Amino acid sequence: MENSTHSNNITIIIPARYASTRLEGKPLLRAQGKTIIQWVYEKASQSKLASDVIVATDDKRIFDEVESFGGKACMTSTEHKCGSDRLVEVLNKYEDIDIAVNVQGDEPMIEPSSIDKAIEVLVDDNNADMSTLIRKIEEEAEIQNPNVVKAVKDNFDYAMYFSRSPLPYERNKNQASTYAHIGLYVYRREALLKMSKLPQSDLEKAESLEQLRALQNGMKIKTATVNYKPVGIDTKEDFEEFLRRIQK
Repeated sequence: MENSTHSNNITIIIPARYASTRLEGKPLLRAQGKTIIQWVYEKASQSKLASDVIVATDDKRIFDEVESFGGKACMTSTEHKCGSDRLVEVLNKYEDIDIAVNVQGDEPMIEPSSIDKAIEVLVDDNNADMSTLIRKIEEEAEIQNPNVVKAVKDNFDYAMYFSRSPLPYERNKNQASTYAHIGLYVYRREALLKMSKLPQSDLEKAESLEQLRALQNGMKIKTATVNYKPVGIDTKEDFEEFLRRIQK
């Protein structure tokens, strides 16, 4: 990891829980001699723009694993409802962090260049409170899949809306592109602290998408379009698919 070319202290924070409902203990699953959390940590550490990487966990086993491979970990409360709450606890412990990057702890194939692209668009835009990644999709199965969150952006690459429904609705075919959202976020410190204090919005509750709270409260989310398609590990089948990919 190289020092940031920007004056900000940019820190990647990787939230990692042991008690996942669909695949318990997934950060500690091993592939080619390394745990999933080590895979993610090493990818994140290849960012050219971030100055530090911290795993935020509520489990001593994950904490010990990160320390064992020379990584940096921070113990956080078991009471957090979402990853961004875990990030806020880290921000409160590290007051020198200016920009926090939320990298999912279950995406061992995350591209360092994609992380940097999300950081870059936020740092270069003083009007943006946070940034995130999107990718163009054309497969009908993805467009219709409620687990693939769709994003709509304006002409200046700010997010207009996120939904589990197909967006835009194509009354007239092939007039607009469809984008899938990738759940990586970059926050200015004050924006994340502000968002964490806001009550859940009605749209957030309806769609179960936390970023809608930010949009409904007038916060600006800059998007960066990438070709990267995430391989998240939520189930045993996902883990087996990851093993197949790295064996290739």
